[in-house]
Amino acid sequence: MNQNLSGKTILVTGASGGLGLHFARTLAADGAHVILAARRLDKVEAAAKEIAESGGSASAVALDVTDKASIDVAFAGPAANVDAVVNNAGISIAGAALDLTEEDFDAVIDTNLKGVFLVAQAAARAMNTRGQGGSIVNIASVLGLRVAGHLSSYCASKAGVVQMTKALALEWARYGIRVNAICPGYFQTEINAGFFDTPAGEAMMKRIPQRRIGQLSDLDAPLKLLCSDGSGYMTGSVIAVDGGHLVSSM
Repeated sequence: MNQNLSGKTILVTGASGGLGLHFARTLAADGAHVILAARRLDKVEAAAKEIAESGGSASAVALDVTDKASIDVAFAGPAANVDAVVNNAGISIAGAALDLTEEDFDAVIDTNLKGVFLVAQAAARAMNTRGQGGSIVNIASVLGLRVAGHLSSYCASKAGVVQMTKALALEWARYGIRVNAICPGYFQTEINAGFFDTPAGEAMMKRIPQRRIGQLSDLDAPLKLLCSDGSGYMTGSVIAVDGGHLVSSM
């Protein structure tokens, strides 16, 4: 099976920065035409221009995963012919469960779980209309498989993504649509820059069997595999990329 992405069109949600932008750059570098999607059209347009200037193929579309109308517009137009979708958009609101507001809980679930479903549904409908199948890659988290304090809504949302990935894989296999998930562990991003140099960050790293946090490049091979034809017999799979965090001793 070919693992090269040349000729494929792949939409990445939450592509204005962080993991999403890295994913878009990685997929474009491997030959895909990447559609960068996010609420801020100006941000993804700038990122798409940067990818194009570097020799890649990219375009941008405004898409809010919590707004079904926004999703439907994207998949009726620029994303109508996608071969793969990377469902990456997500948020986290930390806080003690006793103090968590209903509004904050809803915001996390609406983005991380309902948003993933709505994008996957729209993508599957588009793929089914074309009759060629495709690949949906949901970005979950190791916190969908185990828990951490003060992140109850985030953990719940990502656990939901893991189970929903399997449920959708079961339903859509007959249409040639594969649905898999990647569960990243702790990774260095602009959001947590500097944390892993603190005593708390160093203590966290000691609990990871490989004794290091992930680099964004550690996600490249699993992502490209799941987006490519090389994973043609994989669906409902949940791949942890976490340095062994999930198998660490209690």
